[in-house]
This record gives sequence, C-alpha cells and structure tokens, in this order.
Amino acid sequence: MKITGGWTLAGALMAAVFSLGANAQEKHFRFAHDQQLNSGYSVAYDLFSAKLKELSGGKMLVDQYPGAQLGQEPQLLQLVKSGDLDFAIVSSANTATISPQAGVMSLHFLFRSADHVVKALGDQRVYEAIRDMIDQTTQGIHAIGLGTQGVRNLYGKKEIQKLEDLKGLKVRVQATATEDTMFAAYGAQTVHMPFGSVYTSLQTGVVDFGENSVNVYLINRHYEVAPVLSISEHEANNAILWISDKLWQSLNADQKKWVLAAGRDVSTQEPKKAFELENTALAKIKSIGIKVVATDKSGFQKIADPYLDKLAKELGPHADKIKGLIRSIN
Repeated sequence: MKITGGWTLAGALMAAVFSLGANAQEKHFRFAHDQQLNSGYSVAYDLFSAKLKELSGGKMLVDQYPGAQLGQEPQLLQLVKSGDLDFAIVSSANTATISPQAGVMSLHFLFRSADHVVKALGDQRVYEAIRDMIDQTTQGIHAIGLGTQGVRNLYGKKEIQKLEDLKGLKVRVQATATEDTMFAAYGAQTVHMPFGSVYTSLQTGVVDFGENSVNVYLINRHYEVAPVLSISEHEANNAILWISDKLWQSLNADQKKWVLAAGRDVSTQEPKKAFELENTALAKIKSIGIKVVATDKSGFQKIADPYLDKLAKELGPHADKIKGLIRSIN
C-alpha cells in the first residue's frame, strides 16, 4: 500500500516515530522575574532564551514567567535554591537576603554613569567575583550572568531638589543593610516591603517615596500615585541571573557551556538595552505630563562617598573585592 508522495505506510510510521523522538528530546525550563514585559528583566530573558535555543539546536527551550507570577524576588530566590525553579533574574539588593555581601552592588554612587554600569556588568572579572561570592556564601544556586534596569531615582508626591528635602520622609527600600544605612544617613526613614506592595503603599501614604528606575516607574504605573519623579540617580538598579544547583548538576558538559554562554550574552548585551529602555521611558513620562525634577546630587554624594569603602569592608572580603573591581573600570 502507498500513500501521498510515494511513501509506504511503514515509511510514514517510521517518520512519525522519529519526529516524536526528536520532540521528546526538547526540554522546557522555567525562567521567572517580578517585572512586566518590556523591562530590563524581560530583555534578559529574550537574550538568554534565544542564545540557549540556538546553541542547543532547539533542545533547551526556556519559558518566561514575568510579573511575579511565581512570587516576589525573595520567593524566587528560595524557589531556585530548592530546585523548584530553573532560572530567575533577581535584583542584587534582594540577593542580599541570601548572600549579604551582594549588598555591595547597592552602594550609593558606586557607579559614575550609565556607561560605567554597562562596562562593569560586562566585565568578566566583575562577573567572576560575584559568581565566586555566591558559590562561597550560599548553597543551591549559581550566578550565570549580570543585568540591570538602569539607575534608581526617587518618586512621590513632592519634589526632592536637594538632600534636605528628604529628611524625615518614609522611603520604601529593598531589604539590604546598604540601603538602610544610606537612607538613614540622608535623614530619611526606611520601610521594607515587597515590590508588589509599593503602588498601594504610595497611594495610601504608608510610604512617602518609592525609588526605582524610570522604566520600572512607568510600566508599573507608579506615576499614578507618585506623580513627581526626582532624578537622583543614587544607586544602580542591578540584577543577577540565576540557575538552580539542581538543574546545573543535571546538565552535561556541553549543556553547561551553553548555559554559561547564554548568561554571558545577558551580561554583555542587556545593560545597554536596559538604558535604551530608560531613555524611552523618560521621554514617555514627560510626554504624559509627569513632573520630572533634576535633583542636586552633591549633598547626597558628600554623605555617601565615605561609605563606599566603609560599607564594602564591613560587608566582607568578596564585597570589598567587587567594589574595587568596579571602581577601577574607566
């Protein structure tokens, strides 16, 4: 018996078996983060998943779970550590909940400019120092790349034109000793809460200010409840790309190389794309009538500068090394 195109029935069945076998070799992995699409985090996913698919010949496919579908950042870290989540990208500040020395990336005015952030995150020495810090201070999780969402600015219902304008006000910060120390030094009160609670807390007055990058402010519609954006640029909004140790240990040598190469793509390409998103977001914010204030950063920097060395040393030797590497990059 023959079927269309001159194939025998046996041949068609054989082809179907081979096709099923090929599809069976495909494996899907979960990649989660707490931001919306069109964010630095989703850019990181796009780069990582595309490279891993290319290198694996379509066998390693990564599915995205954005918008805190699988939990806020502290929960995502725990899911990766337990092996219940394959990949995630999480802020370096929230990483301090599992590895306190990661707070070094939240040092205020550690980075001199957007270009400095891009160069530092793409520097292999900086990545390796962060990778080693994680491997030597926590278990169940590995750093495979670095990313950013730009730099952080203050937003609320009031203008912050200078340091004194922040005194006594309540600012939502991420849960790091670095941020608690720095905002207290500026005279503000710090409040910890998950990112998903920031909108309502600004709306109800639980906090006076949030602080984040411009694109995060835009795509999460925080401008609706905090209509004044003060460009303080006090801190880089950096992140770490993760793989669970459970998955890492299950990979063969080639697969590990592919994962690391895909992570490297994120480190070298995502930061520049993230700052492009920042510029686009700032133009959008201005176009819809949100008030944008140019903050005089000199008062903040005068207080922050002595803390760079002090806090890095207090955090630990890994933090001090990372700070030195970043400051040495021109």
